[in-house]
Amino acid sequence: MRLKTWRALAGWRRLARSRPPAIEARLPGMFSATARSSSIASEDSMKTLVLANQKGGVGKSAVATLLAHYLVQQRQRVLVIDLDHQANLSSTLLRSKRPLEAAVTSDRLLTETGATVASGPCVLVRADRALLGLERQPALHTPFARNLRAFLGSVDQAFDVCVIDTNPNPDIRLIAALASADFVLSPIQLNQEAMDGVAGLLNHERVGLRKIKAVLNPKLELIGLLPTLVEPTPFQKANFLQVVQRYAPMMIRIGAGPGDFASIPRRSSLAEAQASGEVLWEMKKTAARDAWREIEPSLRHIGSILTGHSDKVEVQRDAATQ
Repeated sequence: MRLKTWRALAGWRRLARSRPPAIEARLPGMFSATARSSSIASEDSMKTLVLANQKGGVGKSAVATLLAHYLVQQRQRVLVIDLDHQANLSSTLLRSKRPLEAAVTSDRLLTETGATVASGPCVLVRADRALLGLERQPALHTPFARNLRAFLGSVDQAFDVCVIDTNPNPDIRLIAALASADFVLSPIQLNQEAMDGVAGLLNHERVGLRKIKAVLNPKLELIGLLPTLVEPTPFQKANFLQVVQRYAPMMIRIGAGPGDFASIPRRSSLAEAQASGEVLWEMKKTAARDAWREIEPSLRHIGSILTGHSDKVEVQRDAATQ
């Protein structure tokens, strides 16, 4: 199955490395005029962020929720795409009643040509169980990836940032998202299993960032590793130090101090916000406001990268994916 998928996607190597005229000549009709014009990156184009980790339960959906709400607060037009069939991100955002729900579900962005969504300050393309069937159709994997890329190109001027939550399984959904993204952010837990998974994030034979960048998407940049569910226990502090020592170039520095790296703490108020759909910093509890003060610097830094108000991802972090 893996060999078939990579053979099916082999044409993307030529797509990624060719200039637009060569693409149009060799693959006529592959993209709409809108998608072709947006294939040339500009400072005003929509930036697409994929949240990826091959381990479940690391807080990806919580991070995606926080980022979506934060970016809207910063007056960014945000498109949220949930490619995880568990639909945790979709459920939380729908409970918040903040985003406009698109008429299409996220599986249709891959299976259909010409999918459209309404514009707005925040639009959610929710997950559907039909996502589970995509991996079982290897002959259609190239069209799936092509359709998603064309869709993202078609909404390039309607949104400022697109946030895509992915499932932990290394399947066509993750490949298609990474193949068209600008940035990838990897939430991780501070345990040995999750830390060992960092090697898979980089080197997985199918969806490793090094392979995706070399074969499908040279512009893909790793923002970095984002420790989540962090607690001030001796065990967690030791694991945090181990992560910093092993993966320093991939950590997200947010200050000049030795421990000033982006992270998301484990706080009961954050779990409550996810369950209720409330926006964390709008909750009345003192604990929620305290949690927001801890989290805000990390979101601000990540948001500044996505909105172009910060320097690009540091050279040494990008070198980690080479």
